[in-house]
Amino acid sequence: MKWYIAKRVAWAGVAALIILTIGFVLMDVVPDQNLMQVEFEAQQDGGDAEEAAEAYEERQGIAGPLHERYTGFLVNFFQGDWGWSNEYNQPVTDTIIESLPYSMMYGVPSIIVSTILGLVIGLYSAVNQYTKTDYAATFFAFFGLSIPNWWFAIVLLVIFGTFLGWVDIGFNHRLAQDAEGSLTWLETVNTDEAFHPAFIGDDVQGETYVGILSPANLQQLILPTFVSMTAGIAAMMRYARVEALEYVNAEFVKTAKSKGVSDWQIVARHILRPAAVPLSTILVGRFLGLFLTGSYLIEVVFGIPGLGLASFEAIISQDQDLVLATLLVPTFFVLIGNLAQDLAYVVLDPRISYGDRT
Repeated sequence: MKWYIAKRVAWAGVAALIILTIGFVLMDVVPDQNLMQVEFEAQQDGGDAEEAAEAYEERQGIAGPLHERYTGFLVNFFQGDWGWSNEYNQPVTDTIIESLPYSMMYGVPSIIVSTILGLVIGLYSAVNQYTKTDYAATFFAFFGLSIPNWWFAIVLLVIFGTFLGWVDIGFNHRLAQDAEGSLTWLETVNTDEAFHPAFIGDDVQGETYVGILSPANLQQLILPTFVSMTAGIAAMMRYARVEALEYVNAEFVKTAKSKGVSDWQIVARHILRPAAVPLSTILVGRFLGLFLTGSYLIEVVFGIPGLGLASFEAIISQDQDLVLATLLVPTFFVLIGNLAQDLAYVVLDPRISYGDRT
């Protein structure tokens, strides 16, 4: 087991290095629109476009041969210096630290609820195959997997934000912060006695709450969490139904029924347990893939200053250091998640052994 874990960790490092290398090369070969703009403005002002371009490359840290810049990037990266974000005008690590909690505010509840609801609906649908409930669940699964998250987010914003006025169109990220700008779980603020930037322009008087768990912040997280959940619930429900159907009519299930075992025990102990092993193979990769890819456009639509929006803005502005960092962070989560997933196989199925794996 220890040898297997060591090899998997080593392979995770190699995979991360490959992804960083591909990202670095791609960012280098893509034409820099900002560089073109600098050259154009220099020519318009009667200056030397080549000198302006060289000065821009020096400021951005992209001057010199590719291999030298790549070597310097790796050395700094493994020393903890992830570079400077020109888009946010601060170190990349500070941008990641500030952005990641906002992605987790709706991402963590989305993954947890999606897993539980998807599993429950999938198992119920499998046990009640070809019923109206099964057809409804199947329709929801196809709907959730087919509908684009960004389009669904816009539709919900128009309905609940514009027409009904139940939520604000813009995301107020300061609702999760205290008066000094630091994230807090829950605090009471008296707007008559102290100023808080979250309520600029709002007619809020007296005592109110701010923080991650404040009612106002939770309200604005409902729609992005719901949008993120649709594809997750649909995917989990679909896989759970397919895997559970393999055991619904198995001989050991029929034997349990004949002995008078209750329905919930049959589902929990005789159907869910064997189905959990193949389900766990898609739990990390599939769910993290849905969340991480969907977070880009969800955060852009709702204006959530999370990791997806930071990565999107970095790509648009060709902020190389920030692009590579936002590429590595989700990669790290996926690699660690896959390792934990493989180790969980032993708990779910003792027949699986890692002693003979290479």
